[in-house]
Amino acid sequence: MENHNQLKGTIGLPQAIALYIGAVLGSGILIVPGLAAEIAGPASLLAWGLMTLLVLPLALTMGLLSAKFPNAGGVSHFVTLAFGPQAGSLVGWFFLMSVPIGAPVAALTGAGYMTVAMGWSDSARVALAAGMLAVGLLTNLVGMKVVGQIQIAVVLAIVAVLVLAIIGAVPHIEAANFTPFMPHGWVSVGRAAAILFWCFIGWEAVSHLSEEFLDPQRAAVKGVTIAAVIVGLLYFLTALATVGTHSYHTAGADASLVLVISKLLGHWGALVAGLTGVFICTATIIAYTGATSRLAYALARKRDAPRWMGILSQRYGTPTGGIGFLALCFVVVLVLYGSGAISLTTLIQFPNATFILTYLGGCAAGVRLLKGNSWGVVISWVSFLLTAVIFPFVGWAVLYPLMIIIGYWIASQVKDKNAIFYRFLN
Repeated sequence: MENHNQLKGTIGLPQAIALYIGAVLGSGILIVPGLAAEIAGPASLLAWGLMTLLVLPLALTMGLLSAKFPNAGGVSHFVTLAFGPQAGSLVGWFFLMSVPIGAPVAALTGAGYMTVAMGWSDSARVALAAGMLAVGLLTNLVGMKVVGQIQIAVVLAIVAVLVLAIIGAVPHIEAANFTPFMPHGWVSVGRAAAILFWCFIGWEAVSHLSEEFLDPQRAAVKGVTIAAVIVGLLYFLTALATVGTHSYHTAGADASLVLVISKLLGHWGALVAGLTGVFICTATIIAYTGATSRLAYALARKRDAPRWMGILSQRYGTPTGGIGFLALCFVVVLVLYGSGAISLTTLIQFPNATFILTYLGGCAAGVRLLKGNSWGVVISWVSFLLTAVIFPFVGWAVLYPLMIIIGYWIASQVKDKNAIFYRFLN
């Protein structure tokens, strides 16, 4: 093992902004605007505006903590500083076991968009998803400087297509599509807002890369603020185009963006929509693969994960142990899905509770660690309460973090007994 090596600082402000956008601007933009419009009608735009404002404290909490305590452990490291090593390691394992399922889900979602657009089979979907995951693994293997440059290119392509779709939708927006404005009452706006929360998850992922920021203070705080504004605007304008063109009724909630793009580009619209889905989900995979492989390295560095997870590449200085762990998990999940043993709907639900618990831990840590910054404490509390409200809606998925807690406790007991045994021998 090569834990004496340190992760290299290679991430500047442009790369940090691209990584934040790539982590947050996920598959939700392909589906959620239409779903929210189905639930609340034109009033779903109120939910988008509200969530864009409320989620900014969540982003800033992660940014402030990353700037003050840059470490590959990310949220796990923040929780360790605030509440001790056991709490920090447990939160680390929550995140570590979320991405091995969440990344294949993102890959299958993006690949599904492409295969539907092109009329390909489900086996092609699995193959394309495998290729997207391989891109995420390989780019992170060669280093964060390369990842940041690739992420900038991918994010620029995504933004260009979305802006093109929004501009192309303008001639098709009709005032009649905004009436009645609130057909299902105020409760529907709340229901839509709860769904929209999932579009803004991702700020915690880049915290694991903060050890590789060239200037943590600038890259984390300024980067997350710029990214939050860009993401919020893109989401809101895409939702406006979806509602204004009434495409969620014409094409269905899960394909509304395809219709918006097709109206603009005609015959080529399906291909462009499919590629957009692939690019968006690949950007998410790149960011989360980088975050999780660094977390695996950080946990191994603390002896809270197997030693082999802490192996670093001699050539690139990247965490090959963590990348290898993810590659193994990705293969298992794709084989299970490809064989029909588990559906995408079921897979999606597993990481929900662990992602939320990771956020709760990070926000609680912010309340304690940002005491010298009054605004930091306020936004940490707002973020914690907002996230806590969402947690009861995870349902049966709470069993997944419960299994992780039991596994962590058993491993801790074995580790403690081994430590006592070795001390006795010596």
